[in-house]
Amino acid sequence: MPSTHHIAQFNVARMLAPLETATMADFVAGLDPINELADDAPGFVWRMKGEDEGVAEATDVRPYDADTIVTMSVWEDAELLWQFVYRSGHLEYLRRRQDWFEHLADMSQVLWWLPIGTVPTVTEGKARLDHLREHGPTPYAFTFRTRFPQPAEAA
Repeated sequence: MPSTHHIAQFNVARMLAPLETATMADFVAGLDPINELADDAPGFVWRMKGEDEGVAEATDVRPYDADTIVTMSVWEDAELLWQFVYRSGHLEYLRRRQDWFEHLADMSQVLWWLPIGTVPTVTEGKARLDHLREHGPTPYAFTFRTRFPQPAEAA
């Protein structure tokens, strides 16, 4: 059966310090290389950039508060996204997240299926993450650990 949906991901992170500080320097230095790695990764479809939300840089999108940044991207499927997150150069930055970001007691990443050609919004990402936090993994909002098949496959 041909794929009718892609996987979207939305992630939040509360910074330990402002981006322009020495604390965040290595993180900021890695933004362009990691974004380029994502852009060239198998299964990559789209990622939020600053101009998508009317700001100069994606790191300027602050839908929660001044200390919290978000990422959002779309991939062909959850496995290809997982390969990028945990089996590429991205993993080195992920391993250092405690150098730059607070540990959040609540879930900070959500996945969901969206029809091919659809671009998610930050408002949608927030709503999906809120739903996941309130209800746990469901077909509407889920995690890498608890995935659901794309809607066409579930029918």
